[in-house]
Amino acid sequence: MNRYALILCLSAVPSLSAGDWPQFRGPTGDGLYTGAKLPLEWGPDKNVVWTKEIPGHGWSSPIVWKGKVYLTTAVEKGKDYSLQAVGLDAVTGNLLFAKEIFVEPAGSPNPHKKNSHASPTPVTDGERLYVHFGHIGTAAISLDGKQIFWKSQKLPYKPVHGNGGSPILVDDKLVFSCDGGDTQVIAALDRKTGNVAWKTDRKGGSTKGFSFATPQLITVDKKSLIISPGSGMVGAYEPAKGTEVWRVKYDGFSLIPRPVFGGGMVYVATGYMSPTLQAIKPEGKGDITASNVAWTVKRAAPNTPSVLYVDDMVFMVSDGGVATCLNAKTGDPYWSERVPGSGYSASPIYADGKIWVTSESGEGAVIEAKKEFNILNKSNLKERTFASFAAVDGSLYVRTDKNMYRFQEK
Repeated sequence: MNRYALILCLSAVPSLSAGDWPQFRGPTGDGLYTGAKLPLEWGPDKNVVWTKEIPGHGWSSPIVWKGKVYLTTAVEKGKDYSLQAVGLDAVTGNLLFAKEIFVEPAGSPNPHKKNSHASPTPVTDGERLYVHFGHIGTAAISLDGKQIFWKSQKLPYKPVHGNGGSPILVDDKLVFSCDGGDTQVIAALDRKTGNVAWKTDRKGGSTKGFSFATPQLITVDKKSLIISPGSGMVGAYEPAKGTEVWRVKYDGFSLIPRPVFGGGMVYVATGYMSPTLQAIKPEGKGDITASNVAWTVKRAAPNTPSVLYVDDMVFMVSDGGVATCLNAKTGDPYWSERVPGSGYSASPIYADGKIWVTSESGEGAVIEAKKEFNILNKSNLKERTFASFAAVDGSLYVRTDKNMYRFQEK
């Protein structure tokens, strides 16, 4: 693990254990895994430890903490939706609980066909599970699912295409974006009480203000910064009060990928309609667009999957299924090749010199994380999947349209 990832790891989740995956994209929030070797092949009849049908539907990714798997789902309840937190036993796959947190009433705006009513990934600090359903609300519950500590619906906004961005933990706060058709803010809740600690307006000038990106916490010059992309701009915010430190402007909306920090730069995708990937030097104050954008790449940039930073290389997969390896310092490509499957939404993960990818059609691959392109193995779940992997103690956890899987080499 590089030192930037280590700093981020220690800052974002203080009670981190090496055998846990406590948030979207893992311990450091950037898709890096350092445990026992993961399976190179997975499928309905390959390396399956268990499979469990999940009630309802949702595209939140799984997290894993102390032998339990957590995710969210939306179950039809007449014309309404029961928005639930779900807990599974990581050893057996047995359902431990499915607890209703909110009811989304009939007549709420329908999400995009690639979205769901339960898309944000939960996060845990080892004491509580925090679940987020975008404009519907946020809650903190016990890890056994028996107790709701608080529920907050104090940050409403008009959703466009549903919800998506996941919350992150920063010190004593839960931070997430609220980018709708009417308002665009980044906000923090007190994680003990659910009260609004701060909220910061960050309109970027785009005519389409809605976005779905998950923030990232980084450390620059011994100071913590929350990096949060939105429509028309990405901003850096100080954690205590949410004050904006700097911003970079761009053309783009409906931001989805989570930023990645490595080698002294932040890598940010700029969203629809013409996606680019930008490398930004995260120093300075105010509008740093002209001075701090080191490079911009347009070819095969993703709309949906987050990128990986590994050893001065950036790896990305476009929504159309083209994987690319870039020089992290210059943006120059080492290779750009098509990978198996139809459409990509899930973010890749890195482990042991390799990259795991999976497509919306359920086809996936393991690619060498090198300057030369090489597919080591291919797999096929034969189910739709938009959720990103979780990886813990040599096991790969994968959520599909109907099921939750745990895979491990036998």
